[in-house]
Amino acid sequence: MSDSITKKLSLFKKPLKVLFVAAEVHPYATIGGLGMVVFSLSRALKKLGVDVRIFMPKYALIDEKKYRLEIISEGLRVPTDETAEEKKFLICNVKRYLPTDPDVPVYFLENMEYYEKRSNVYGYSDDPIRFTLLSRGVLEFLRQSDWVPDIINCADWHTGALPNYLKTIYNQDPILTKIKTVFSIHNLSHQGVFDHRFVSELDFDDGKSLIAPFFSEKLSKQNFMRRGVIYSDIVNTVSETYSREILTKEYGERLDDLLKEVRTKVFGILNGLDYRELNPATDKLIPFNFSISNLKRRIKNKIHLQKEFNLEISLDIPILGMVGRLSGQKGIDLLFPILETLISEFNIQFVAVGAGEAKYRTFFEEIAKKFPKKVGCHLMFDFVLARRVFTGCDLFLIPSKFEPCGITQMEAMRYGAIPVVRKTGGLADTVEDFDPKKNSGNGFVFEDFNAYAFFGAIVRALETYKHKKIWQELMKRAMKADFSWEVSAKKYFELYKKALVFVFKK
Repeated sequence: MSDSITKKLSLFKKPLKVLFVAAEVHPYATIGGLGMVVFSLSRALKKLGVDVRIFMPKYALIDEKKYRLEIISEGLRVPTDETAEEKKFLICNVKRYLPTDPDVPVYFLENMEYYEKRSNVYGYSDDPIRFTLLSRGVLEFLRQSDWVPDIINCADWHTGALPNYLKTIYNQDPILTKIKTVFSIHNLSHQGVFDHRFVSELDFDDGKSLIAPFFSEKLSKQNFMRRGVIYSDIVNTVSETYSREILTKEYGERLDDLLKEVRTKVFGILNGLDYRELNPATDKLIPFNFSISNLKRRIKNKIHLQKEFNLEISLDIPILGMVGRLSGQKGIDLLFPILETLISEFNIQFVAVGAGEAKYRTFFEEIAKKFPKKVGCHLMFDFVLARRVFTGCDLFLIPSKFEPCGITQMEAMRYGAIPVVRKTGGLADTVEDFDPKKNSGNGFVFEDFNAYAFFGAIVRALETYKHKKIWQELMKRAMKADFSWEVSAKKYFELYKKALVFVFKK
């Protein structure tokens, strides 16, 4: 960074103040990787001296007694832009929780109708209202707050209205006008409650009009992923490769032309892992702890996994594992023509954990019935069981059609399982293909999205598995890979500084 820019940055108050706004945050409400990212990244930024805080909805599942919430703003009037007097405002409260390890304050937007009466985080027809309320509620709260961030880091389409409001309705507000926004894309394929791939010309949202009133039918047809990209100061994705892929037709989800237009503000930063929690030497969720210097103890976890799924107990039979959402994105279709052959011809075992679409559940259920001593399935989400798959399987399969970042391949490597992945998104950034000549790499990679390419990568892995000394070295390289949040947090810190520099360019 040049001396002139550094000098300009010194004009800002220290420490840097960052507010994360997200629909979900671990451990308060966690559905997917997004919640874990906000939790871990905020903690890592705190260690760098950033004054970081979090803002999220207060869902019914959040236990006030457990988290000792205190009310700090009562009767917050959030404008809806409706003309009818009785609909002009939604009344909310803001409550705060002050954890001690680490000290990252969390603000909760409370509203009886849209959050507290709902048993789920997502999946409602009025989700556009619920998350537009979150976006505007944050801004209304900050207008009366004694703490105002330098940066608001928004996450996915749920918070895409926030930078839109900030640059339009609130662009003259004396308190909010200096705030810069970073819009983090965790998965471009989710752009609202509508299918963005099939939108009529009449319903198409170019993102240039004002955000519709809360109770207007038009609100549910507005594309807040598009609006987040347009109005934010910085756009980032959760891996470097994915930030380039989304500029193409294949991965751009019909936003590729827009993203190419604003490509100078598009960056990619790989998600990280919480190495304090994900530590095979101390993890209380796995049956037997082990370390890179004592891999023999890991064998006990393999036996435990075989017993848990009632598989044949054998150290010589390689276990192939899968953990995650059962969807087309994850490339499970590639298993349809090859899994039965693998099980029959190569004497392997297969374990799958995850929930999702019916056709994938049916596929796994049927193959488990056919090979009861070789296939084990738990077709629902189970955080603990997933950890046991990481620590007990030999190969971990992620043949994704696209993968913005992917966390499971990093978790698997941390616990000594060798990933077999397609070269896309974060998988390409984290897994290096094994080279037998150089004895290098930490996994097995294939490029074309087809079953034969996937089959070939698995066969290469199974042949390598026969050579125990080489396999041990491969496991150690995988476990040594550094995906800690400390590395990624420093890159986010630099990204925030870039966003602040944009102030001087206008």
